Amino acid sequence: MEFDGVRALDGVSLEVAPGELFAVIGPNGAGKTSLFNVVSGFYRPSRGRVVLDGRELAEQPPHQIAQLGVARSFQNLELFPLMTTLENLLVGRHQQFRSTWWSDGLWTGRARREEVRHRARVEEIMDFLDLEAYRWQRVSSLPYGVQKRIELGRALAMEPSILLLDEPTAGMNLEETEDVARYILDIHEELGITEVLVEHDMGVVMDLADRVAVLNFGRCIDQGTPAEVQRSDAVVEAYLGAGRTPAEKGR
Repeated sequence: MEFDGVRALDGVSLEVAPGELFAVIGPNGAGKTSLFNVVSGFYRPSRGRVVLDGRELAEQPPHQIAQLGVARSFQNLELFPLMTTLENLLVGRHQQFRSTWWSDGLWTGRARREEVRHRARVEEIMDFLDLEAYRWQRVSSLPYGVQKRIELGRALAMEPSILLLDEPTAGMNLEETEDVARYILDIHEELGITEVLVEHDMGVVMDLADRVAVLNFGRCIDQGTPAEVQRSDAVVEAYLGAGRTPAEKGR
């Protein structure tokens, strides 16, 4: 991925297995968010391919990529601040609606049945993420940690096959970080959704991830299990600082 001659991503090649919790780490400017923007269709790669279950994504617009099963959260909150928690989660169900505009306008039986079905799924997600108490509140009035959970819930409402989480614990205190880490693990273990996590908190990454890829200046300098990455001289020298392990860096 190039911007005016600057390579944000340079020969990055990753493979994520179904059901895996895969983490991408690296310093600021390493290309992590650019990678997510390419996968989700916000950027079109200068060269290369993005393939999900045999389907090429790189030429698809973002809404079609979402329909193919890719959902994401954002490093900076992208919620609708004047809408309630319930309404924000229902936005995630938009692509699941099959009723026509005229049946919605006339509020026919098909439209009613769809509304009930999607509302029931959103209620399940609110229960899963402990959001019931905030159902009718505008998200702009809620704490930052709760808003991050709502954004996670909206992504889950899309029924994704792969979930991209961009800095899900950024700006959180220790208690909020532990809560979100637990939800990420529950999504992995209970729902079986493939997750790709970009995260600066090395404690979270090393505790949760099955495998880790390390980016530096747009290139992938290492991949492996958390234990393998911690022992990598290239990672310690280029990203974490000589003499410190990833776990120590996160403390």
